[in-house]
Amino acid sequence: MSVNRRRFLTATALTPPALALGTQLTASAAVEPGEQTSEAAGTPHWNTVPGADVMARLRWRPLSGRKVGVLSNPTGVLAGGDHIVDSMVAAGVRPVAAFGPEHGFRGSAQAGGSEGDYVDPRTGIPVYDAYGVTADELAGMFTKAGVDTVVFDIADVGARFYTYIWSMYTAMVAARRTGAALVVLDRPNPLGGEAAGPMLDPEFASGVGRKPIVQQHGMTVGELARFFDAEFLPEDGGSLGDALHVVRMHGWRRHMFFADTGLHWVLPSPNMPTPDTAMVYPGTCLFEGTVFAEGRGTTRPFEIIGAPGLDWRWREELGKQRLPGVSFRENYFVPTFGKFVGETCGGVQLTVTDARSFDAIRTAVSMIVTAKRLHPDLFDWRPDHFIDKLSGSDRLRTMVDAGADADAIVDSWQAELRRFVQRRRPYLLYR
Repeated sequence: MSVNRRRFLTATALTPPALALGTQLTASAAVEPGEQTSEAAGTPHWNTVPGADVMARLRWRPLSGRKVGVLSNPTGVLAGGDHIVDSMVAAGVRPVAAFGPEHGFRGSAQAGGSEGDYVDPRTGIPVYDAYGVTADELAGMFTKAGVDTVVFDIADVGARFYTYIWSMYTAMVAARRTGAALVVLDRPNPLGGEAAGPMLDPEFASGVGRKPIVQQHGMTVGELARFFDAEFLPEDGGSLGDALHVVRMHGWRRHMFFADTGLHWVLPSPNMPTPDTAMVYPGTCLFEGTVFAEGRGTTRPFEIIGAPGLDWRWREELGKQRLPGVSFRENYFVPTFGKFVGETCGGVQLTVTDARSFDAIRTAVSMIVTAKRLHPDLFDWRPDHFIDKLSGSDRLRTMVDAGADADAIVDSWQAELRRFVQRRRPYLLYR
């Protein structure tokens, strides 16, 4: 493991036969904060420059001559609005294939769905459905398409159970098995760089959490790729090593939330409509593991939580707790899909009032504990105990059922959280 760590702590360039990126991504080619990468009239200035825009400024020349496969979705977009695949084609670097994660390459499918295989009507590039596939299956797709370089460009939202980071992990394993290089175009973590929440117990690994990281990991996808490659890939066939390259952002710091970047929000998935959704998601997504509705089928998913029969008392009790950085409003809604379709639900709407002090996971735990105490006849876990996969173990469920308060539950994972923060340190790219 020391060899892997040493390799990732040095800024070595990737060279053939992997990929000659390092020599071309120089300071002179980089985009500085506040500078535009697009010459289109009216393109706004911004503070953070994603890796995709850095590459587009180079007209994708580092990928010239490569057989490129792109794993992306609608968030793989440049500041001027062009998708990276369209930008590559316009620059003369034509991908041989694209691969769609959950929700699909164009993002039209709902949660747990994808778009299937098809030919992209604009570019004529074949698109493969990569959602839920194994590493061997994805490696077969890479081989069939003739891919020798995989480009990953998807915006994450910073939660362990958001499936895109595990699509990236699968692509990393598949790239290792086929000898392909993997290029990660880094993007901001909208929640900043702070980690929070419990660690995944490997016995509870699933599609919403394959490896032991904490619930709110506080890393960019580029940092996660470095972490995954050194810490986890060796047990799944070997690390990519010098075949992994992260195209760094410019102008992003760990204290920055999405609003600080100056970038336009592009829905990472149909139920992630705004940066406000992302702020609460690492916590309130836990309600997917309960019988309460998590706001799917409303215009504010994960910010609106409730169930038939709930009334003003939940909001009143939560208000008395004076949880930092958040306010609650009594709310009634009728979901159009998901849980309780067509039924009137009572509950609350969360509003983040201070992002710096807000703790999404601590807030959600308090909501769950309070709901269990106030409405034992209404609150329950899903029968399949999906909550254990979301929270990473059966600890949250068993402690709530045993009557533990929110402070005791949150305290129970602080030691493992501190260990994770130390473990991830060598792989961080931004201060």
